[in-house]
Amino acid sequence: MKNSQDIKDKIKAGDIVKVYQRIKEGNKERINTFEGIVISRKHGKEIGATITVRKEISGIGVEKIFPIYSPTIEKIEILKEGKRKRAKLYYLRKK
Repeated sequence: MKNSQDIKDKIKAGDIVKVYQRIKEGNKERINTFEGIVISRKHGKEIGATITVRKEISGIGVEKIFPIYSPTIEKIEILKEGKRKRAKLYYLRKK
């Protein structure tokens, strides 16, 4: 099994990822998943590094910004590595 630190370092724009985030509602806690394409990664390997993940729900684009090293992020799975020629894929917002 791969170390989660190695996976977090390998995430790049264009990858399709599944992010497992721990959410606390009152006294209950659950895991919420968000699956989509990474359109940007900012701040490199710093402690404040973030990824922006985009997906479409019923024809409406939804984006979430996840801090990679946050304790609320349970794990991140890379489902598919994407081919890319750019560091930021903001043009996907218009398509």
